[in-house]
Amino acid sequence: MTTIQGVPDLGPGLRLHLNENTGGCSPKVVAAVRAFDGPRLATYPDFRDAILETAAFLGVDPDRIVLTNGLDEGILLASIGYLTSRTPEALVELGAPLTAPSDTPEILVSQPAFEPYLSTAHAMGARVVSVPAAKDYSYPVDAVLQALTPNTRIVYINNPNNPSGRPVPKDAIHRVARDAGHALVFVDEAYQDFHGENFLKEAAEYPNVLVGRTFSKAFGLAGMRVGVMIASPEILEPIRRAMPLFNLNVVAVAALRAAIADTEFRSWYLAQAAESKELVYAACDRAGLKYWKSATNFVLIDGAGRARELVDGMIARGVFVRDRTKDPACPNCFRLTTGVVEHTRAAVETLEALCAHLR
Repeated sequence: MTTIQGVPDLGPGLRLHLNENTGGCSPKVVAAVRAFDGPRLATYPDFRDAILETAAFLGVDPDRIVLTNGLDEGILLASIGYLTSRTPEALVELGAPLTAPSDTPEILVSQPAFEPYLSTAHAMGARVVSVPAAKDYSYPVDAVLQALTPNTRIVYINNPNNPSGRPVPKDAIHRVARDAGHALVFVDEAYQDFHGENFLKEAAEYPNVLVGRTFSKAFGLAGMRVGVMIASPEILEPIRRAMPLFNLNVVAVAALRAAIADTEFRSWYLAQAAESKELVYAACDRAGLKYWKSATNFVLIDGAGRARELVDGMIARGVFVRDRTKDPACPNCFRLTTGVVEHTRAAVETLEALCAHLR
């Protein structure tokens, strides 16, 4: 057991376990980082230009966004702002009670889910209400609506879902946004670049909807930790109160501006990820492995009775995959990042060789 922060370094190999951009980041980002000198690094960041440029990129008003230290920080800030004992004024105005009737605020989430939704809620003393996804991992909208209570403060909709890669239909998001009008509906669109569809325009129709994005995936800024949340100023107010004044460092701000300006790099990587997914699907079909079509840059694979051997075997051979076998919502599964085609070819060759050996 260790208390060291972060994810353990697995050593040299193909990093296909954290859904990073396996092509790195734009050369323009590298140039922006290398341009720093001592005086610039000793200066607190100015967010103004980055906010204006990000808002223009997203097509929203600058007052509707906050930049975050990765979307993980955004989830944490939403928990701090919305899961306190007293209901935020923004939700009271939408019909929520001043305090949770049970004295314990709740979050509502479909499982399997991104772990920080749960951990930050637990840290705030909130109750986690989980609804299992359907067998094909489609979003269980009816069950979610039935699980709503006056205690519900945050409803998380991960679209597309991590770890299943499955998208959530827009009509389902509309239904939740309407029926959960007293709660914050947090639409996590971390992987929307790969999906090609989003809820950003529709979100403006609902005073309770917040959309979260990250620049870690398609833009390759995972190491810089840059995210953004988009919502009405009223919904963002409790989050702004909890947010550190300088939550992004000066290098990350420069990297963000360079990244969103380089549309060619993003387009190249999206094409690589799309081709890679087809390679993984074909390899799984040949190997007799179940998988789910993904709207992200990864594929969830069911190893069935061979799951443990496949996960350990892939990692031992330098192809790092994300072990999901201990998650009761996706037992026997592992997740494989699909990025640069060259990397994916090496990964599927290893996977097929292992499957042939374990027959």
